[in-house]
Amino acid sequence: MPQPLLVPAKGDAFDFNLHVVYLWTATNMTFDGLRLRAEALLPWAMGIVRERAVDLAREHEPHRSHDLERALNDLLMHQRWPQEAHLPQFTVRLRVSPDERVREWLRPYWEQRIALECEHELEKIRTRQADDLTRRWAAVLQNLQDEPVTAYAARLTGAEFAEVFQRYVTERRDIVPKLVELLREAVKGHGDLGLGPSEYTQAWDIALRTYERQQGLTRQSM
Repeated sequence: MPQPLLVPAKGDAFDFNLHVVYLWTATNMTFDGLRLRAEALLPWAMGIVRERAVDLAREHEPHRSHDLERALNDLLMHQRWPQEAHLPQFTVRLRVSPDERVREWLRPYWEQRIALECEHELEKIRTRQADDLTRRWAAVLQNLQDEPVTAYAARLTGAEFAEVFQRYVTERRDIVPKLVELLREAVKGHGDLGLGPSEYTQAWDIALRTYERQQGLTRQSM
């Protein structure tokens, strides 16, 4: 297999390595005859490729080997040498790699980039899991508050959880009497104005009775 061709990168301090695949074709020639002619013409073919690649390579910085690879293949892939149709002709495909010294300097950059991208993906996973866990616990707490059976079952999950949940329920229930009193005052105050059993006062009264039943409170005469 031919050795890589060396062409200078921008600044001439480093080289690109051109790994070239030569595709030979011919008419009216046996396979063995084509192989012998291709081997004889290979140094000339390598010179053709290097000559075409040098100027373009010098336009690319030493760490831009992928960009050079695309540019060279775009330039050379549709060309054929030599022009004489009765002679064996070749086309090329290239792969470009950077100077080994450049590869060593690029390694820490890619190691850090890979680590950062992996950490970023882990953070996204943690965020999704935390969000899912929060939603699940919100549903659990709501069920424990609404269902007496599950509220008692919460005691079986551990003393610490039972204590936290009890504080949560107590704080929620502390608000209930204040809200009920506010509703009662609204209904009573509206009646004091002598407006009669309007749709407004009836709606508030129904809302108050419903809320009291849900919270297990006894309606007192007003």
